[in-house]
Amino acid sequence: MHNLFSLSLNFEMLFEKINGQEDVKKRLIQTVQDSRISHAQLFLGPEGNGKLALAIAYAQYINCKNKKNGDACGICPSCIKFNKLEHPDLHFIFPVAKTAEVKDKPSSKLFLNGWREFLLENNAYISLTGWYKKIGIENKQALIYTEDCNDIIRTLGYKSYESEYKVMIIWMVEKLYHAAAPKILKILEEPPEKTLFLLVAENQHQIINTILSRTQIVKIPKISDEAMKSALKQQEGISDAEIRRITTQSDGNFSKALQMIQHGEEEKDSFEEFRNWMRLCYAFKIVEINAFVSSIAKIGREKQKLFLQRAAGTLRKSILINYKLKELARIDDMEKDFMQKFHPFMNPQNGHEIGKEINDAIFHIERNANPSLVFMDLSLKLSALMHRGKAN
Repeated sequence: MHNLFSLSLNFEMLFEKINGQEDVKKRLIQTVQDSRISHAQLFLGPEGNGKLALAIAYAQYINCKNKKNGDACGICPSCIKFNKLEHPDLHFIFPVAKTAEVKDKPSSKLFLNGWREFLLENNAYISLTGWYKKIGIENKQALIYTEDCNDIIRTLGYKSYESEYKVMIIWMVEKLYHAAAPKILKILEEPPEKTLFLLVAENQHQIINTILSRTQIVKIPKISDEAMKSALKQQEGISDAEIRRITTQSDGNFSKALQMIQHGEEEKDSFEEFRNWMRLCYAFKIVEINAFVSSIAKIGREKQKLFLQRAAGTLRKSILINYKLKELARIDDMEKDFMQKFHPFMNPQNGHEIGKEINDAIFHIERNANPSLVFMDLSLKLSALMHRGKAN
């Protein structure tokens, strides 16, 4: 196995350790130097771009006792505790659910040891799917519940222990349970003095409007190809060809890049499964489609969503090829032959409809619809739409 986590033994969430994002780093550093730290900020951007790492590095820099060269020192008492994610003025809230160990009223504090371990293992480049796997809830949906909102109010009601700022990081704030949100609106808008809320999210449209309106948005883009290649070169045992392939396929998502290194065969198998599914849909082999549906219905909702998201990405690439925008499609060697044969079945009209059907399927999976019904319905619709695309 590649040494994915060689840096995690000496976890330092300094700005200089974060892959790329130089413009964002400069803006964050400038807010501290100019004493213009907004009390509630939303770090918004796609999965795997380092936004949680940036939030932690920002908090560490703000509370560092010996700032230098636009970064935290990494060695003062405050930084040492940040390196272990055990600073008494650093608090985390994140989505949770009932598990075999937590049978009632789940809250972040009950999962805190596993959370710290998860961040340290991955240098804070994490995904929701990975977190669900970590706590064993791959077949469930996690939320931020009322218990956590009560803990936010209770925790921030105390004075800071030793730092200038108390920091509350809420990861995946779009998972905030709607009925729980009103509890934190007042403290979010008028927090105690020297309190900093750093909200981290991937989908702005899923965030409750009353939460969104109380934050300053910090948009964080995906990681550039140059920064991704540089980061991958630090991993052991990866060839230049593999670095190019992973950079292309991960599309700025460092969490996905690490997964591709660790689970290369699984990535290949997932693509093979998608390719075979498309062939079955086109050929309308109903018995084989039913076997596929029975198989994928067993893998867990988060994996089902991930499979559909990858499918949507592959179909998007086909449309880009038809628009003569192959350079934007970012096709790797594994996809090349399939794309050459598949893209004629896509056009602007049916491509839009296929994308809508896949997004609808993801929506229904998220809301605990029967996965067998969702995938069978989607398969039949894709079959009809692909034949329409070829006819056009």
